Amino acid sequence: MADRNVHNAGFTPSGISAGSLAASLMSQEARASGGGVPSGGPTSTLQELGARGTTHSSGYTSSGISGGSRAASTMSSEATCHGGGVPRGGTTSTVQSISMGGKGGRR
Repeated sequence: MADRNVHNAGFTPSGISAGSLAASLMSQEARASGGGVPSGGPTSTLQELGARGTTHSSGYTSSGISGGSRAASTMSSEATCHGGGVPRGGTTSTVQSISMGGKGGRR
């Protein structure tokens, strides 16, 4: 289910679908970053997972983040950088939200 949600959001093996949530997220992230999409950010992470179809096996599941997974490691690193919490709109929260069929922190 998680992989399907990522594809439905527009992160596909052939790239980001025009007019999709993925395209909107990429545009917002590029504007916030001064014109480019940073490596390791929500857009690049989701596109990598969408292209490979590995969202669930990376630990972003429809029931939450799996312990000991790549997702858990990303969440831990992000929380450490932000004083102990995972920020709204960050990589972990956005990828997990989209994996669960949500809007990915879209405001």
